[in-house]
Amino acid sequence: MASFLLIDNSNSFTKFALSSASRVGAVRRLPTPDLSIRSVQRLLKDWKFEAVVLCSVVPDKGVLLRKALAKTPVVEVNASTDLGVGIDYPDPSAIGADRLANAVAVAMLYRPPAVVVDFGTAVTFDIISKDLCYIGGVIAPGLEAMTDYLHQRTAQLPKISLLEPPGVIGKSTKHAMLAGAVYGYRGLVREILLKIRQALPECRRLKVIATGGYAELIAADLPEITEVRPKLTLEGLRLIGNRHFPQKHS
Repeated sequence: MASFLLIDNSNSFTKFALSSASRVGAVRRLPTPDLSIRSVQRLLKDWKFEAVVLCSVVPDKGVLLRKALAKTPVVEVNASTDLGVGIDYPDPSAIGADRLANAVAVAMLYRPPAVVVDFGTAVTFDIISKDLCYIGGVIAPGLEAMTDYLHQRTAQLPKISLLEPPGVIGKSTKHAMLAGAVYGYRGLVREILLKIRQALPECRRLKVIATGGYAELIAADLPEITEVRPKLTLEGLRLIGNRHFPQKHS
């Protein structure tokens, strides 16, 4: 039996992972719009776990997940949760639960100051100070949201699958869109990271950890990014689980 079931309920997909105290294991996922009590129970039917650590940025689906797992001890991540990191922010309740989980992971697994860049439906930049305190961040449109918007708002631009463009000068509409999306997005990320470095004292050793769906694609030509860690949010949930259910360490 696993110590924890970790759930990262985001806008596009919801990830479920079994975890011990020291390692995140198998991961399954469902499209968030398809979440129901029945679909969750079906996905988890052969998994056994002692406690649940949940972060949700979709309130109605968070309620559904709590109902589906009502018989199991649950800790839900929010600004009132004992996270083991400080929060220096005017309205802590406005910080997304996934961003808090990322902050915990970076604070415990790296040596801040650090920035988490999470490439999801939105791309978020979250800053953790050297004294392990969440101090704020930046939110920009996600890469897929930008390209989907072009397709939806124009008559002749197609929907594209995002991958590395063959070059900056597009020889087709698709390649031109890829160049604009990928190179343009790297420029967005680079400029925001530059401004963050300028705003932080002692930024010389600032670490930048990337996670989320398009992290590897965008980080491929961005030396500013220290490391890509695909399971970062789940790692944060694991660490929060250890803090709240110490007797379940294994």
